[in-house]
Amino acid sequence: MRLAPLAVAALLSLGAGSARASAPRDHLRIVVWPHGLAATPRAARTLTCYPAGGTLPGAAGACRRLAALARPFAPVPAGVMCSQIVSGPQAALVTGSYGGRRIWARFRRTDSCQTERWNRIAFLFPTG
Repeated sequence: MRLAPLAVAALLSLGAGSARASAPRDHLRIVVWPHGLAATPRAARTLTCYPAGGTLPGAAGACRRLAALARPFAPVPAGVMCSQIVSGPQAALVTGSYGGRRIWARFRRTDSCQTERWNRIAFLFPTG
């Protein structure tokens, strides 16, 4: 009778390990146009979290910063008032998966709301 609880515990621990191994990995591809969409984009960078890796410098820090943000790739909600001040020609496209969801998010600095959205995750946009 004492063997049964041990067997159940062993099976549960095996199941937990396999669930962790099959959890979705965060994998993003980031392309930035530092001089606007009419210019040549920078080479694409990649970011993988859990484990951290990819070609984006400081991948582990970028993964931690992303995890601290609520809905980092969400668009500006409809009906929000934004000042029509262009902050620059820069543009970026982030694609892939994050948090178990498919990502396809465009970023531009075309008004105050879009600039704030850009600034929240600017650490993903390579400058060099």
